[in-house]
Amino acid sequence: MQSFAFVNPTKLIFGKGQLEQLSKEVRRYGNRVLLVYGGGSIKRNGIYDNVLSELEKINAHVAELSGVEPNPRLTTVQKGIDLCREENIDFILAVGGGSVIDAAKAIAVGAEFDGEIWDVITRKARPTGALPLGTVLTLAATGSEMNANSVITHWEKNQKVGWSSPFSFPKFSILDPVHTFSVPKDQTIYGIVDMMSHVLEAYFHKASNTPLQDRICESILTTVMEVGPKLVEELENYDYRETILYCGTMALNGITQMGARGDWGTHNIEHAVSAVYDIPHGGGLAIIFPHWIKYAMSENLERHVQLATRVFGVEPEGKTNEEIALEGIEQLAQFWNSIGAPSRLADYDIDNSRIEEMASIATVFGDYGNYKKLNKEDTEKILTAAL
Repeated sequence: MQSFAFVNPTKLIFGKGQLEQLSKEVRRYGNRVLLVYGGGSIKRNGIYDNVLSELEKINAHVAELSGVEPNPRLTTVQKGIDLCREENIDFILAVGGGSVIDAAKAIAVGAEFDGEIWDVITRKARPTGALPLGTVLTLAATGSEMNANSVITHWEKNQKVGWSSPFSFPKFSILDPVHTFSVPKDQTIYGIVDMMSHVLEAYFHKASNTPLQDRICESILTTVMEVGPKLVEELENYDYRETILYCGTMALNGITQMGARGDWGTHNIEHAVSAVYDIPHGGGLAIIFPHWIKYAMSENLERHVQLATRVFGVEPEGKTNEEIALEGIEQLAQFWNSIGAPSRLADYDIDNSRIEEMASIATVFGDYGNYKKLNKEDTEKILTAAL
């Protein structure tokens, strides 16, 4: 395996009723709070009122930024930065899913940065610090509650860019499975695809001697595949929600990539697609990932065979390694389709008219991918296969 240093400073507070820890945690950082949330579902399900009740315990001054988009916009981030400065904010509290948390991370860094936050996001400038940030998670999907990653869309430029900084780790994250009960079926499905995709990105790497890393990835995948379909059929089952919520966090808190650098090319392609068409991230991943795996098979066929046999139960007897790997890819696609995820770009009315544009966006910073290096032509081939 590769040499590595692992640090994850986020305090994870997990379980039923743990929102009662909020006032104690926020008190450590101040009482002028920017509350960041999305389209208003937290008001309909009561989480908003419960959060405000907790903040009232410390006499918090609360400013609000609502309306964070599913693919959070730079313009929304800038509104939050402006609010932080106008309201002299001490602490940012993100209540929602990964998009809300991603926006809050950019706001936290941008509020302490003397310049344009887009320059930080596009790696033209280094951040100097961040306001402290906490989260109350309401959707199992991205793992943003326990990592430093964020993805922000500059809609005017059709760019959707992932970035991270040591300053953007949440100080704490509160995860109550009950808070995910109201997540609708389609978003639950997209979350399942997203967390599985994070694990698959980590699984495809160039490092050698990673038996434990591989088994960690495989165990998360098999757990999600066991529990996910049950959850889709029983959305308010606490045990299922609890398991999937925990899997989503473990899929992208760094533990799967100790000593092995994952690929992340599929995410780059999906970001380009949703930068143009604004489709759900999980839906895009379900469409693109099987085609990327097939395209990357020649890099290390044995690793693809390992995934197919260990995770998807492909019987190897009488089959070539290529046949085993291809069957594994088919099993992955069928699983996602079976729980209701899309299978073709056509499912979102996407045709071949903007393939070249999306490939250009994916390669705006050059060739990409750590396991399988891709250029613009490669990207066009993968997108065309996914039509």
